[in-house]
Amino acid sequence: MFDINNFNQKMTKTLDVFNKELSALRTGRANATMLDLVKVDVYGQKMPINQLGSITTPDPRMINIQVWDLNNVSLIDSAIKKSELGLNPQIDGQLIRLPIPNLSEERRNEMKKMIKSMGEKSKISIRNIRREANDDLKNLQKKKEISEDDEKKYEKEIQTLTDKHIRLVDDRVTQKEKEIMTI
Repeated sequence: MFDINNFNQKMTKTLDVFNKELSALRTGRANATMLDLVKVDVYGQKMPINQLGSITTPDPRMINIQVWDLNNVSLIDSAIKKSELGLNPQIDGQLIRLPIPNLSEERRNEMKKMIKSMGEKSKISIRNIRREANDDLKNLQKKKEISEDDEKKYEKEIQTLTDKHIRLVDDRVTQKEKEIMTI
């Protein structure tokens, strides 16, 4: 039998991944989630920074990382420098300070393009899920497990789900662009 919830969950998961990627983008404000995508090579594996120290944002232009193990300070420092966040860590013992510089107009426009591109990839993923669902429906109809009327009904429901998720992606892209362009 056809399970529309399965495809709804896949589309929602795509949206969640997109939101996580967006939250990691640097706006003009300090945000601990900016460091979520930075992985540090320690103890023989890649670990997120929040598993190696406490991350705080004492003010809108600063992120502090209180590293638990002194040996990891230089590793975290180099991982942040290698990331494309454009941050310059300042080390003070086991405390790493990350001042958040203002975004230039050029950088803001680059980020708008990145956001649009990320949104497009998410919409493509959602459309691929729709295609997968429609292929499943065609196969079920060929095998005579569902009627043609059911196939058409489910196709409409899948299209409604697709439209809803794509609208959510577009809304999120617009919201993030406004956030980036606000000084």
